Parts: sequence; C-alpha cells; structure tokens
Amino acid sequence: MARDIRDLFKDEAFKQEPMPKNHEERFLKKLDAAFPEAKSSKTNWFRVAASIVVLLGLSFGAYNYFNSNEATSETIATTKPEKIKTLGDVSPGLKKVEDYYLASINLELSKVTYTPETKDLFDGYLKQLEDLNNEYERLSVELTENGPNELTVNALIDNLKYRLNLLYRLREQLESLNADENASQSI
Repeated sequence: MARDIRDLFKDEAFKQEPMPKNHEERFLKKLDAAFPEAKSSKTNWFRVAASIVVLLGLSFGAYNYFNSNEATSETIATTKPEKIKTLGDVSPGLKKVEDYYLASINLELSKVTYTPETKDLFDGYLKQLEDLNNEYERLSVELTENGPNELTVNALIDNLKYRLNLLYRLREQLESLNADENASQSI
C-alpha cells in the first residue's frame, strides 16, 4: 500500500541520524587515496612525447599512402603492351603487304627533294604523314589488345595506302612546281 512521504517524516519510527564528527575530513582523505594527483611533471612529458610520436607516425603513413597512389597511377598510365603487334605478326601474307607498302613509302620519301621554295608544301604533307603514322600506331595497339580482326587489319592496310598515295601526290606537286620554275626561268 502506498504511503505519503510526509507521513513517514512525521512518524517517530523514522529518525535521522546525525553525521559523525570529522566526516568531511575523512571523506577527502579517502578521495585523495583513491584518486591521487599528478606527483610530478614527468607524466605530462610522457604524454607530450607520445603525442608527437603518434603524430609523426600518422604523417609518415599518410605520406607513403599518397606517394604510392601517385606512383601507381603513373605506372598504370604509362603501362603499354610489351610488344606491339604489326600486320606481319598476324600472317606471312600480310607481312608481305606491309613490307611492300613500307618499302614504297620509304622509297618515295627518299625521292622527294626539299628546297626552301617548297618548304610550306613539304611541311603540310609531313604533318599529314605524321597524323597517319600516329593513327597507324593506335591501330597497331588496338590489334595487340583486341587481337586480329578484319576491320583492324583493313584499317592498317588502308592507312599504308593513304600514306603512299599522299607521297605520290607530294612528288607530283613538287614535279609540277619544278616544271613551272624551269619554264619561268627559261623565258
């Protein structure tokens, strides 16, 4: 049964005992014994030194982590296949075709005479040849990565044809320029 707390205090059965003398002093002594204060500053120095060691360790770990990520991304970006395949690696017949076109291209390049008057024309054709050569290298990498397929092989052969035709046109234009110069000089 519930009783009112006020009734309990009025009751004679509940008497409050007085606190013993020196109670506060004894409590403080027990408290000091349970939780002693820092006796020297050595403990503080150890805490500071431990904090510095942890900070240095974290800094070194972060430095290595970010350095290894940069190195990994650089090696991934620069990793290429060990040996790039060419048409000759696909079949002996394609090797003959590739050798024929490359020999013809080199022969035509050796026949071209460079003069200061034809510098602009020559530079324009060399830029186009460079673009075609870069495309040929890209196709060769594709051939290496994806393996031989009809589209890639045909694109490589067409690239060689374009380069050779480009050199034929350069030679014809240089010959017509030389013929025009010779005709103008003889007049």
